[in-house]
Amino acid sequence: MNVVVVVIMMVLVGALIGGVTNSLAIKMLFRPYRAYFIGKWRVPFTPGLIPKRRGELAEQLGKLVVNHLLTAEGLQKKLQDKLFLNEITEWVQREVTKLVSSEETLVNVLEKWFGITNGKEKARAGLERWLNKKLNVMVEEIRPLQLEEVVPKGVNEAVDKYIPQLTHLILEKVKNYFNSPEGIDQLANMVDRFLLAKGTFGNMITMFLGNERLVDKIQPEIIKMLNDEGTHQLIEDFLTKEWRKVKKLRVTDLEEYMDVNEVMSFLQEKIMDHVPFTKLDKPLKEWSLIIEQPLINEVVPLAVNKVGQAVSSELVTLLTKLKLEDVVREQVEQFSVSRLEDMVLSISRRELKLITYLGALLGGLIGLFQGIFIIFLS
Repeated sequence: MNVVVVVIMMVLVGALIGGVTNSLAIKMLFRPYRAYFIGKWRVPFTPGLIPKRRGELAEQLGKLVVNHLLTAEGLQKKLQDKLFLNEITEWVQREVTKLVSSEETLVNVLEKWFGITNGKEKARAGLERWLNKKLNVMVEEIRPLQLEEVVPKGVNEAVDKYIPQLTHLILEKVKNYFNSPEGIDQLANMVDRFLLAKGTFGNMITMFLGNERLVDKIQPEIIKMLNDEGTHQLIEDFLTKEWRKVKKLRVTDLEEYMDVNEVMSFLQEKIMDHVPFTKLDKPLKEWSLIIEQPLINEVVPLAVNKVGQAVSSELVTLLTKLKLEDVVREQVEQFSVSRLEDMVLSISRRELKLITYLGALLGGLIGLFQGIFIIFLS
């Protein structure tokens, strides 16, 4: 009977020693949180393993995250995944739909999201400054240029092609005028003034013609001259020659006849008049009807795809600049040891208890073998 009691006692002692030893070893991973000293002598095993090696742990966790978890290759693969892109696209489309269908005005959006107050006035003032700057730059650039370099090529070609038609139009207008009573009267007045200015010579011509008017003889000849192909060619050549001269003029030469800055101011004013600033005060849903479907169905998917490609191509650079390893290390170093302990225990509490029970079991088995060994020796 005494032998059985001894064996049982040895099993219990072995189990207690094994369980307590394992439990103490687990606790010594974290505790004590700080070092204890007796005089200048530091008590062994203080602080615990993790508090003592927290710096190394933080550094290794940083390397683990960068080298094995958040790798550029893994993130690139995720960004290029069609399912992920579809999910992001659908989310952005939903958010854009909510925005463009809302009662908020663009002014409110600018103020809420970007902190821009008086958005309407600032937008107008900013556009005016931008336009003024761009137009001034444009004026300085075109001043030394010839007119044919400033006017679009299509306009130059159109004017060249239009000159024959313009010649025909001018001749037709002149013929119609001289065939009209008003034109004949005007021509008669001109002839009378001409003869009157010639004095005696003019009176002689009048006496020679008798009751016939000189204008009745001149007017048909003028019409005949205007119908002549040579006249048409003469005027066409003249207009072509003059147009070529005009095209060779520099913008600076035109400033003698008009104020270029005044023209640019006029253009700026007209552009500003056609910019819908009044809609900035209206709800987004009222002025976004035209662009809503193209924006959601075309612009958003394209933008998501382009942003994904841009981020993917620059991911290595971005991760390098973010210095994730340092971020993780700094965050872990800022954790209190008690928080680290809670994090580890929250994940592995069950396993750590099993380790404690396993220690007790092994200790009990060792005590059992010791008891049996003692029995055989005795």
